[in-house]
Amino acid sequence: MGKEVENMWKEYSLTKSPEIKDKLIIHYAPLVKYIAGRLNMYLGENVEYDDLISYGVFGLIDAIDKFDPDREVKFETYASLRIRGSIIDHIRKMDWVPRSLRKQEKDLREAYTELENTLGRPATDEEMINHLGISPEEFHKISKDANIASLTSLEYHMEQGRNAEISDTNPNQLGSPEAHMEELETERMLAAAIGQLTDRERKIITLYYYEELTLKEISAIMGVSESRISQIHTKAISRLKEKMDI
Repeated sequence: MGKEVENMWKEYSLTKSPEIKDKLIIHYAPLVKYIAGRLNMYLGENVEYDDLISYGVFGLIDAIDKFDPDREVKFETYASLRIRGSIIDHIRKMDWVPRSLRKQEKDLREAYTELENTLGRPATDEEMINHLGISPEEFHKISKDANIASLTSLEYHMEQGRNAEISDTNPNQLGSPEAHMEELETERMLAAAIGQLTDRERKIITLYYYEELTLKEISAIMGVSESRISQIHTKAISRLKEKMDI
């Protein structure tokens, strides 16, 4: 935290000045754009990017109002939870995913489970294509649609895990002891589900959700195309939702 920003926080903590608050909002606006941009990679055709930013700004304002600079948590970490949570909450309330898309996503998850129970291991794309009796193009379209349908649910559970990490440092910061225990249980379930993914799926989930890299950055690291990373990410999401029953 730079000296100028540190001074703004000190002054805002003492005065709650609307002018200082506006300066803090402007200073941290790039964080909102960054988080909105990551979500927009999947939601862009269904939700306007400017709307995502607007939803995120609500979370930023909430974070500024509730943040205590004396706590042992960086504001960026704390605000990221609030910003992403605000965006996801607004999307969930919109309920824009058609029933047909929800059914398609559910059917794909069930197909993965059925085939993997038969094989005794994770199914490959080629095996899924043969199992479903569809073309590779159809499979990739279904996977992409299923990814959109499941995104908000998985993001919500990812946020619960991140909440637990911060709450563990500062148990009183994000809610009651009961809520903290629920978040810890969600974190445990999520870690167990991620542990059952293939090495490649686990690496992509870790890089995307925890290291917060873009799909383009992940494709460069893993040496495969961005579209292939997206496909593997979609399959991993479906498997995680099946394991966590969400």
